[in-house]
Amino acid sequence: MSDPVSALGGASYGGFAQVREIGPLGMITLRARTGTPGLEAAVLAATGCALPAVRRIIRQGARAAGWMSPDELLLIVPYAEVAAVLSGIAEALQGQHHLAVDVSDARAVFRVEGPRADQVLRKLSPVDFDRLEPGELRRSRAAQVAAAFWAEEAGFTLVCFRSVAGYVIGLLSVSARPGAEL
Repeated sequence: MSDPVSALGGASYGGFAQVREIGPLGMITLRARTGTPGLEAAVLAATGCALPAVRRIIRQGARAAGWMSPDELLLIVPYAEVAAVLSGIAEALQGQHHLAVDVSDARAVFRVEGPRADQVLRKLSPVDFDRLEPGELRRSRAAQVAAAFWAEEAGFTLVCFRSVAGYVIGLLSVSARPGAEL
């Protein structure tokens, strides 16, 4: 098996906020109705996290469980463990209606960091950042591109489709240019 590579090879930009691609991260889309027998145990075994509440993400070290929609979770695990986690989910939810898919290579992940990191995303997303709480996961857009993001540790993590990674790093970099602060 070849070594995983991120969409942009770790591209970064230093402006009034730091923008960098991170990854590759192991990401699993898990679709199942809330209350599905075994779902909570499967998520806990995969991530060490409880089921997240609506529009929340729970982190446990390098692992996380995020609420994406009423029947969809985003599980983040170390890239090398995705196959084992998928196997564990299949076993835990055997006989239950669900879908668990490795989307690691279909996504690009960025960090926007610094004391004014929110200003970078304020220019791109129609979100009230003054009301965005720690641990809140938002599905929105960055300019015209679908994205999900959450605040953590002096910055934000943003996930988008890999196919638009070049466009997104460009958006984030222009938005973070010195002199472009809000």
